[in-house]
Amino acid sequence: MAGGTKRLPRAVREQQMLDAAVEVFSRKGYHDTSMDAIAAEAEISKPMLYLYYGSKDELFRACIARESMRFIEAVAVAGNPQLTPHEQLRAGLEAFLSYVDNNRLSWQVLYRQALGQQPFASEIANSRERVIELTAKLLASSAKYAEPGTNFDIVSVAVIGAGEAIADRIASGEVEVAEAVNLLDDLAWRGLAGKKKAE
Repeated sequence: MAGGTKRLPRAVREQQMLDAAVEVFSRKGYHDTSMDAIAAEAEISKPMLYLYYGSKDELFRACIARESMRFIEAVAVAGNPQLTPHEQLRAGLEAFLSYVDNNRLSWQVLYRQALGQQPFASEIANSRERVIELTAKLLASSAKYAEPGTNFDIVSVAVIGAGEAIADRIASGEVEVAEAVNLLDDLAWRGLAGKKKAE
């Protein structure tokens, strides 16, 4: 055990454990990660890790909860009422993709590890649905010339799905954030532009 860590407040130590867990889960995957490896990464004993988190499932679920909350907080900027709906959507795209760029390990845990594990997929789906719902509302409030009966929920699912695919490329360093934001913004609005009615 690393020296000088015994008096850390519980909340601080919990964050250290979660940081270590995200690191190891993202690198090794859920099934190949052991509590021994996480304890070693956190520089604590395995019994202490089990004292805080009674099982690997519990620890992984805690990782998902924390990273999901951080993700939702990052894209909350899209709800700024001082921006137009289109500006809100663009701000949300920038926040989302910047989050992925700055938190690549978190993205790996949330969208690649957790979605592949049935016991945890529903928790990720809940946060994803919140983002889809927000996106659909923004699209619906700004798409002045969209065809009547446009299903904005489905359009939102398509935009978010494309965003997640591009986020994978950002996480691997293949695509720049600014380029990706412009692409998704264009995808969202060009498809909803429709034909402007004759004046």
